[in-house]
Amino acid sequence: MPSREISSRAAEEEKRVLSLKPVLAPRHGKYGEHPHHGYDEWPGDGPLVVLLHGGYWRYDRMHLTPFAAYLARQGFSVLLPGFRRSGGAGGYPETFDDVARIVDELPAGRPYVLAGHCSGGHLALWCAARGLLPAGSRWHSTRLPDAVLALAPITDLAATRRDDLSDGAAVQLMGAEEFTERLPLVDPVTLLSEAGTTGVRTVLLRGEVDEEVPHEQFTDYAAVHRDLETVVLPGTGHYTPIEPDGPAAAAVADVLWRLSRERDDDPGECS
Repeated sequence: MPSREISSRAAEEEKRVLSLKPVLAPRHGKYGEHPHHGYDEWPGDGPLVVLLHGGYWRYDRMHLTPFAAYLARQGFSVLLPGFRRSGGAGGYPETFDDVARIVDELPAGRPYVLAGHCSGGHLALWCAARGLLPAGSRWHSTRLPDAVLALAPITDLAATRRDDLSDGAAVQLMGAEEFTERLPLVDPVTLLSEAGTTGVRTVLLRGEVDEEVPHEQFTDYAAVHRDLETVVLPGTGHYTPIEPDGPAAAAVADVLWRLSRERDDDPGECS
């Protein structure tokens, strides 16, 4: 049975945003052989944004194409990749293999901001923390994003399992028996608990009235990430930050521009 109850306002918001007609990107590509190893691209001369879609690690990227197209209209160059997903070809470790490959290869050496919504926000925060993984880990890397914008992100997989968000999504991603032993390799809160920072400029943006992800996930992550910036949008739910042309989406675009300018203004910053 569903593990959460939401208001009629939140239910209407979810239906409205997720029912938007997908937008066909001007360019498509492949980064691997699996059918999920594709990406949509809105090319341009503006700052590059790599978007990781949400959907509790289960669903495809089509619901985020309207928002990707919106960011392209705001002057960004946008990449929206797919990856193997829970409940099919993905989950642990394939989903993480694909996302690591995406950020290692698709920017092609170009500076970029990595953004993700909900479970895509979890994956973006994880990418920023790959330098904290043991050197022998399959996902350890020092090639980190220039900046990360996590939109209403899942930050704590143990809490996601405890609260049974989206009917067991965390267990489906991680596996029930292996859950605890895998947690230190892929869980943002766990990875930050000792280090206190990823070294990557990171902004967590959330809606004040988000009913999808418990607010404790945001505050608990902020408690272990000492240089995290948190942006709270008043009167905003979980999905409106990715709804094109609204004030929440404009706020997201403003943060992306700011992160891009900060990167360009820092002479010591490198990819």
